[in-house]
Amino acid sequence: MDFATSLLELPAPLWAWVKATPVYILLALFLVLVLLGLVSLFFLLHLVAPKPRAVLSSEKTYITSSPSGKTTPRPLPCWYDRWLAERRLNEQRVRPDEAYPTPDVGSIEPAELLLSVVFPAYNEQDRVIPTLEEAVEYLDKHFGRSAGAKNPAVPAKKRHAPGAADPKELGLSGYEIIIVNDGSRDKTVDVVLDFAQKNGLHDVLRVVSLAKNRGKGGGVTHGLRHVRGEYALFADADGASRFSDVARLIEGVEDVVDGSRRGVAIGSRAHLVGSEAVVKRSALRNFLMRSFHLVLTILTPPATSRIRDTQCGFKLFTRASLPHIVPYMHAEGWIFDIEMLMLAESAPATPVAEVPIEWHEVGGRDASPETWSPEWQMKRHRGKKETKGNWHIFVMDGIKQNKTNLVGAAGP
Repeated sequence: MDFATSLLELPAPLWAWVKATPVYILLALFLVLVLLGLVSLFFLLHLVAPKPRAVLSSEKTYITSSPSGKTTPRPLPCWYDRWLAERRLNEQRVRPDEAYPTPDVGSIEPAELLLSVVFPAYNEQDRVIPTLEEAVEYLDKHFGRSAGAKNPAVPAKKRHAPGAADPKELGLSGYEIIIVNDGSRDKTVDVVLDFAQKNGLHDVLRVVSLAKNRGKGGGVTHGLRHVRGEYALFADADGASRFSDVARLIEGVEDVVDGSRRGVAIGSRAHLVGSEAVVKRSALRNFLMRSFHLVLTILTPPATSRIRDTQCGFKLFTRASLPHIVPYMHAEGWIFDIEMLMLAESAPATPVAEVPIEWHEVGGRDASPETWSPEWQMKRHRGKKETKGNWHIFVMDGIKQNKTNLVGAAGP
């Protein structure tokens, strides 16, 4: 009883001290407490933020079909490694007036072809072939497999400032497909290589295998580090999106880029809300979808919060935008789409175009613990602090003020 009474009496001396203390001292103490809280929150978010593992040497190689049927691993071109080397060289500068030029950390080596397509794949042996058939048929017709393609699907109506690296002015054409095998336990690699062999896609279709499952975001990021195209598209291997809509994305990004050639176009299913494709989905999935978008509207910065469909697995980047986004990617789970869009928002002159596309529900996704479905991952990440503090403070402020640490965390 005495202990309870003492607890009740405790605020009285404290209140008396507050009344006796000058206001400016109380204000100073309050500001110090707020500052300590913010600093503690920053370090806490830094600790819980995703930290991708370093890339293994075997993951910097690819295999492809060949006329002889052999699939010897070959070195995988990597613009990211060169970018990172230039970044480190830039950081070694001591005097700002040194004679040699400083590399531009936003630069990237020139494109070798018009379009790179990245398909992250985890246990997709039963669904990847129809997707590849649709993609190859369209790409062969509109892009061609060599530099001699006559009708690339690039709109001619948009003209850029003199000196801009317009793909039509450079005469680029051709395509590549990069399958990122994300630690699949089935025969995904075998069926993909068999498809490439039958269709003569030698060195056009490349398979990169990750030693251990990293998640969809990790697979996409790894693939984008190795693209050679002026445009880089990533798409789901299940074929839920109509592949020919890549032309819509290219037209959409060309409508928003300026002379810098930086821009992003994302496929959007927002116009399908209320359609049969969405109505037929489970009530739980639709509830999670709406709840997720409400959270994004509240917690993300302005441009990202206005995007109606952030999670569609059909996004296209101009080559010039990649150095401002890919090196700073950390999230490897389903939330990686949000990080990409926030990075684009924080990057200089990198507009995002939301483009309506056709989409349909595809069943048969692997239901193992490594699955990429948002519903399962939402439960998995419930205890993780991927909130506005993590996204906005760490990503937005961290990108602007401490990109060096972000790059170091990403690994070579």
